[in-house]
Amino acid sequence: MTTQELTATEGVPLPSRKPQSLRAAWPALLGLCLAMLVEMVDNSILNVALPTVGRDLQANPTDLQWIVGAYSLTFGGLLMVGGTLGDKLGRRRTLLTGLALFGAAGLAVLLVQTPAQLIAVRALSGAFAALMAPLTMSLVFRLFDREDLRTKAIGVIMVVSMIGFAIGPTLAGLAVQSWPWQSLLVLNAPMALIAWVGVRFGVAKDDPADRRRGGTDVPGGLFSVGALGLILYSFTAGTEYGWSSPRTLGILAAGIVCLIAFVWREKTAKDPMLDLGLLAIPTVRGSAVMQTAVMIAMVGVMFGSTQLYQYAWGWSAFKAGLANLPFVAGMLLVGPFVDRMVVRLGHRKTSMVGISLVLVSLLLWVYAVSHGYLWCAIGMLIMTMGMRTIMTTGAVALLGALPETHTSIGSAMNDTAQELGNAVGVAIVGTVMATVVGKTLPHGAWDAATVNGFVHSQQISFWILAGLVLVMSAIGIRTLTDSKETEEH
Repeated sequence: MTTQELTATEGVPLPSRKPQSLRAAWPALLGLCLAMLVEMVDNSILNVALPTVGRDLQANPTDLQWIVGAYSLTFGGLLMVGGTLGDKLGRRRTLLTGLALFGAAGLAVLLVQTPAQLIAVRALSGAFAALMAPLTMSLVFRLFDREDLRTKAIGVIMVVSMIGFAIGPTLAGLAVQSWPWQSLLVLNAPMALIAWVGVRFGVAKDDPADRRRGGTDVPGGLFSVGALGLILYSFTAGTEYGWSSPRTLGILAAGIVCLIAFVWREKTAKDPMLDLGLLAIPTVRGSAVMQTAVMIAMVGVMFGSTQLYQYAWGWSAFKAGLANLPFVAGMLLVGPFVDRMVVRLGHRKTSMVGISLVLVSLLLWVYAVSHGYLWCAIGMLIMTMGMRTIMTTGAVALLGALPETHTSIGSAMNDTAQELGNAVGVAIVGTVMATVVGKTLPHGAWDAATVNGFVHSQQISFWILAGLVLVMSAIGIRTLTDSKETEEH
C-alpha cells in the first residue's frame, strides 16, 4: 500500500506520512537536484579549463584526452554496478556514500601536481559518480506517493540540470579568469555536502524489505572498465610507441582479453551486471548503438572546439565558455518538436532526421574550423538539435522494448551507452591531435604552422567521426520500429 496505511486493529485508512507538496519535501528535493547537477556538469565545466590545466601542469594532448576521458570511462563502466549496489545495500545509503566520496575527490584536486595525478582523481570521481547517478531519480519515487508530485519533482530536477548544463561552461570560463582552475572541482565538495545533508534528513531510511537479494557483479564492472580503458589506451600507445610496437599490441591484447572475460563473466555469473540477453533484443541494441554514436560526435566536437578557441584562436576561457552556448540553444529549440515528429513519423524516421542533422553538423565543422566562429555556431546548433532528437527517441525506444521489470537496468544501459560515447569521442580526437600536431603543444601563443596543424587535425577528426556515426547509425536505425510512442505516454 503506497498512498495510505491501515491501522492494524480497525482497518481505518490513515493519511500518508510522505510529503504532500514539493515545498514540504524541499530539503530532499534540493539534495537530489544538486546530486544530479554535479554528476551531469562535472566534465563539461572542466572542458573549458583544459587549456589552462594544460599550461599549469605542462600537460600534452594525450594527458588532456585522459583528464576528460578517465571520468567517463569509470562512470560509464561502473554505472550498472552502482545501480546493483543501490538495490542490494539500500538506495539512500549508497547515494549518501557516493556523495561523500565524490566530494572528497573534489578536495583531492588540491594535492594534484602532475597530469597523472589529475587523471587518477578524475577516474575516482567518475567511479563515485556511478554510485549516485542510477539512484537519484529512483529516490524521487520513494520520496512521494502521489504520481503528480513525482512528475513535478522529476521536472524540477531536470530543469535544474539543464540550467546547469547551459550556464555551467560559461560560469566555469568566468571562474578560471579570476580563480585557479582547481576551484572548479573543489566546488564539488560543498555542493556534495549540501546534497548529502538534504538526502540524509529529507529521505526516509531504506527499508530492508526493499533490498534485492543476490550478489553484486563487481568483477564484471572491473572487466568492463579494464576492457574499455586498455583498448582506448592502445590508441595513446600507438602515437607514443608506434602502432606495431610490442607495447601497443600488448595493451590492445590485454584489452581484448578483458572484453572476452567480461562477456564470459556476464554469461556465467549468477547475478550478472548486465543481462546480455537484453542486447539480443534488436531495438535495445540498436538504440544503445545510436546513442553511443551521437555522443561520440558531440563530445569529440566539444573537446576539440574548446582547444580551438583558446589555443588556436587565443580566446579567454570566459569567451570560450560563452562560445559553447549554441550547444544549449539547439537542444532547447528542438525539444518541443521531437515528440511531434515521433507522433507523425515514428521512431525510425525521426531517428533518421536526427542522425542526418548530426552528420551535416560534422561536415560543417570540417569547414568551420578554418572559416571562423559563425560557422562553428551554426554547426553547434545543428549538432545538438540532432543529438536531442536521437537521445529522446532512443531512450523511449530502448525502455519501451524492455519488460516493465527491467526499466531500471534499461535506464542504466542508456546512461552507459552515452558515457561510452564520451570516452571514445575524446579518445579519437585526442589521438588524431597527438598524431598530427605532436605529443606536446606550445603553452604560449601559437605560430601559424602550429595553428594550421591543429586545424588540420580537427578536420581529420571530424571526418573520422562522421564515418563512424554513419556506420553505427546504419546499424542502429535498422532495428527501430515505426512506433509512435513518446516519453509522455
